[in-house]
Amino acid sequence: MRIGELAAATGTTPRALRHYEREGLIASARAANGYREYDEAAVTRVRNIRHLLDAGLTLEDARAFDGCLDGDMSTAPPSPEGLRIARERLAVIDARIAAQAAARDRLATALARTSEGTPP
Repeated sequence: MRIGELAAATGTTPRALRHYEREGLIASARAANGYREYDEAAVTRVRNIRHLLDAGLTLEDARAFDGCLDGDMSTAPPSPEGLRIARERLAVIDARIAAQAAARDRLATALARTSEGTPP
């Protein structure tokens, strides 16, 4: 199937698919006209990549799951390595949330001082 067909079948975009390919997560063959051609297994692989990304993991994180991307990841039991990666990513997200909350609080305080007539 061509890239547009794969994009439609997986709910993603051709641009995202080209990015996954550059990152080594999916592969295509080239037709004589230069078009990318994907086999049916690419549908499962891309859906699994999207599953990982939607869960908050990165493409770099997804590389660690390369051996699992061709199966049914949504129902498979998690591996110890997968759990470790997920916990590490969760810690990064929590740290970013804390940093954003602190920045929000500083901004809210500065605005409150301003509206009370006190310079920030």
